[in-house]
Amino acid sequence: MAVYGYARVSATDQDYSIQEHALRAAGCQVIRSEKRTGTKLEGRAELDLLLQFLREGDTLVVTRVDRLARSLRDLQNIVHELKGRGVALKATEQPIDTSTAAGKAFLDMLGVFAEFETNLRRERQMEGIAAARARDVYKGRPPTIDAAEIRRLHDEEKLGPAAIARRLGISRSSVYRVVPNLVSKVERG
Repeated sequence: MAVYGYARVSATDQDYSIQEHALRAAGCQVIRSEKRTGTKLEGRAELDLLLQFLREGDTLVVTRVDRLARSLRDLQNIVHELKGRGVALKATEQPIDTSTAAGKAFLDMLGVFAEFETNLRRERQMEGIAAARARDVYKGRPPTIDAAEIRRLHDEEKLGPAAIARRLGISRSSVYRVVPNLVSKVERG
């Protein structure tokens, strides 16, 4: 029976040392930390590793539930998995005890508010982008796909979409967006 901690921040310029300090103070012997968004579970290698490692009788500690997940569904899925494996979930800054009905209800409410906060932030961002576009100052993210190189590889080197995608390290759908009518001989059947 061990106590494990999980710390997460969303941006690479953010620091999770305060979370790590609180987790150590809560008795965590092992702490996994990462700088990834909490809006989805994909790509969170440290959380995946920790979830695979936890055993019956262990405790997973976070500072707040929004460090674990920003989506109510993801949070509920994690809690369901932990409960099924006999692992307790605790938060240092919130009175969470997933073994009681009141604790589960409180956890669900916190999850709802974490998701609500994420949705509000997304709405504010979209409003800001719309306002910047109206003022003609929004430029957006610079393109990461070189459309001219895709056309060159197709026209000059006679490469098909799969070969172009492999060469440029992009998906075939990205190639098709640049050259919509491009279909390789293999794909024609």
